[in-house]
Amino acid sequence: VQLVESGGGLVQAGVSLRLSCAASGSISSINAMGWYRQAPGKQRELVAAISSGGSTNYADSVKGRFTISRDNAKNTVYLQMNSLRPEDTAVYYCNAAIRGLGSSGFYVRDYWGQGTQVTVSS
Repeated sequence: VQLVESGGGLVQAGVSLRLSCAASGSISSINAMGWYRQAPGKQRELVAAISSGGSTNYADSVKGRFTISRDNAKNTVYLQMNSLRPEDTAVYYCNAAIRGLGSSGFYVRDYWGQGTQVTVSS
């Protein structure tokens, strides 16, 4: 299973970006999906998450500005980021809890993308 992110870049404060993360490989179904970020010198933190049923939760710092969504048919999760601020600068990582079928039956495993850089200049 692979998670491939796209959509990062260097932007000015106030503009929007949309991140995408597509899962591929041996996938039976995907449970929760989420976006995390890690700024230099800081711990990785949860930005937003979405359940298989569409329930969402957000970090307080991004509520009202970011929107997470998913397309189950495409095994893809998105993060729409509006009104970007310099403090949003970080490497953004996609995460997914993926259910697969192995020789011993079904299992659920956590997967991470490689990360995409988002830099917001003031």
